Amino acid sequence: MRVLIAPDGFGGTLTAPEAAGALRDGWLRAAPGDDLRTCPLSDGGPGFLETLRASLGGGLVAVTVRSPLGEPVPAALLLVEGADGARTAYVESSHAVGLPLVPPGRRDPTRTTSYGVGELIRAAVGTGARRVVVGLGGSATNDGGAGMLAALGVGAPDGVLTRGGGGLGGVTADDLVALADVRAGLRDVDLVAATDVDVPLLGLHGASAGFAPQKGATPEQAQELERALGHFAHAAVGALADVVRPDLLAGARTASPVTRLTAQPGAGAAGGLGFGLALLGARLVPGSALVADAVDLTRRIADVDLVVTGEGTFDWQSLHGKVVAAVAERALGVAVPTIVVAGQVTVGRRELAAAGITAAYAVAEGPGEVAAALADPAGTLARRAERVARTWSR
Repeated sequence: MRVLIAPDGFGGTLTAPEAAGALRDGWLRAAPGDDLRTCPLSDGGPGFLETLRASLGGGLVAVTVRSPLGEPVPAALLLVEGADGARTAYVESSHAVGLPLVPPGRRDPTRTTSYGVGELIRAAVGTGARRVVVGLGGSATNDGGAGMLAALGVGAPDGVLTRGGGGLGGVTADDLVALADVRAGLRDVDLVAATDVDVPLLGLHGASAGFAPQKGATPEQAQELERALGHFAHAAVGALADVVRPDLLAGARTASPVTRLTAQPGAGAAGGLGFGLALLGARLVPGSALVADAVDLTRRIADVDLVVTGEGTFDWQSLHGKVVAAVAERALGVAVPTIVVAGQVTVGRRELAAAGITAAYAVAEGPGEVAAALADPAGTLARRAERVARTWSR
């Protein structure tokens, strides 16, 4: 039996290559005769550069940027030369704003900043890259990209834009006066935001309500962040004026510029970094699809009998632009079944069927098993894969 193992990372416990290796090892214990191929994936979050480099090659450039707390941290760019000589710079935003950069006791998305992402983009443009692709996901921030904009020259370097999402309710037109000029300065760069989820900036499934609690926000703080992001969005779009105003004579949508930018899929990714990049003229694309294209995933799936994918927690977010959904969509297109092995599974059978997933298996099915999985993530994942293989292998 030919099996493609194509997981994402497992939520800070295993990288995608480590997860793929554990799944492979466990499967082979039960089915040593199977032909197993591994293809670690990413959705734009942690592991984005590592996954792309394995397929595209290129060279890493070390840089130092600010963390979400304003402290210096190491980061990297991936530079890839195209056949036409044009250079693409890939940026992993989690190098600058990743949740592991903030100790649990200091996690507060009302204060953390995305300033370091702006420093990464500035360094990428400085290499002469004509295309800059920013992977979004796994952030500790919820500032709508305000800090990133400050690092690129919008507002004062230590002004209100750098102080986290909680202070954005006090943003004024003066703080954003340079936004149009910064956007114009990037017009010769093809700026792409590879988003890990397809959610909007605001609303029930937006950056604040959907994700801020995971970053340390209380329910009251999440509501505060929602209000602050809404104010910031109106002020920022207003600062761009005619640049983002719909052209009614050309048949453009009649929605307001604010609604068009805040509601687009991916605007809420990485605490609203998708929205901040959209303000700069970036195209928002699903990160999982961008990586899948880079590794030629559809061709790989078409050459096997079964696909095994997975991630740390398989929940509602997984069906909104994550790796699992991207794998299932491509496998469905070539009539290959997909199964999911995840740390925890909270998606029901109806949602599985709608996503084109045949079955899902949890490594940890109770509180005691969660503790065991965290203590030995690779071992417990391999043991679960061994049991799954007994069901699926011929």
